[in-house]
Order: sequence, then structure tokens, then C-alpha cells
Amino acid sequence: MTNFASYPNLGGYPRLTQNHLDWLCAQGVSLSALRGPPMILLAHGVRAADGCFEHDAYGQQWLAFPEHDDVIYWQPRSGEFATWNNRRFALGEDAIHAAATYSFGHCLNILENPLEWLRASRDGIVIVDWDQAFDRLRDVQRIAVVESLLSKLEHHLQPPRLPEIFVLPRREAVA
Repeated sequence: MTNFASYPNLGGYPRLTQNHLDWLCAQGVSLSALRGPPMILLAHGVRAADGCFEHDAYGQQWLAFPEHDDVIYWQPRSGEFATWNNRRFALGEDAIHAAATYSFGHCLNILENPLEWLRASRDGIVIVDWDQAFDRLRDVQRIAVVESLLSKLEHHLQPPRLPEIFVLPRREAVA
């Protein structure tokens, strides 16, 4: 069931505990990458059939990454993603249109999961909804992708459909 509330009450989300911080640091995430923005919060819930996150106090624990118009949720054990309202297709999506992303010959980095994104000091994006990749990335100047995602990216950077083309018959002017 889609969340019709425009944005969740982030004040009700707990912050990362020391155990979470220790785990992330042990995975190679720097403290500066943990500071944000966005701040990383915790949420309990499940991923609904439509890909949206549903709060459930007895559900699994997810890491929540607030964006300005959506929240991206990631469940580290399963690797599942969910969003609050399906407005975002990628974590760190604002990097796509940031001039600094491409300055001095740099590329938009596409990383496999939020842990890799944090290890890279949030430099790039993590695609959550691959069905939107073509439309959202077709105008990007340069992309660097981790090898494990290369074939998936190449597959999704094709137009999902092409129009059927007809040739109009030439009309002769009537005298």
C-alpha cells in the first residue's frame, strides 16, 4: 500500500546506536562519511509489494536515508531497498545534476549498495529502481560503474521501448 503522507515523521526515527556505528566503521566506513547529509536513521518495518516502506514495530531494522522528497530504506542483511513514496530512483541522486560531479574529468559513480556508497564517502549513487535508469541517466556526461553492475547498467541503459515507425504516403496535389 502506497504511503500517501508526503513525508514520514523523521523525529520518530532513532539515530544509529554505538553498535551500528562500530559495525559501519568495521566495514571500512569513515566517520566523516557517517556525518552526512543525509543523516542515517533507523526504522523498523517491511517492504510492501509496491516497493514502499511500511512501518512495523516488529519488522526488520532498516537504515533510512532521508532525501528532500523521499526516504530510501536499506535492509543490510537482505540487501532489499524500499522508498517512502517512490519519488527517488537512487540514493545520492542529487549528484546526477551537480556540476561538481563532472568537474575536472570526473564521472558519476554508480555503486552497488549503501555500504559501498558510504565507503566511497558518498561519492556517487546507488540505484534503487533500475527500471528508471535509462530515463534518469541518459543525459549524464560520464559514468563510472563497479564491475559487478556493468552488465546490469548496460541492459538498463537501453530505451525500454521504441516507437513503431510508419512511412506516410506522398500526397499529390489535385489540379
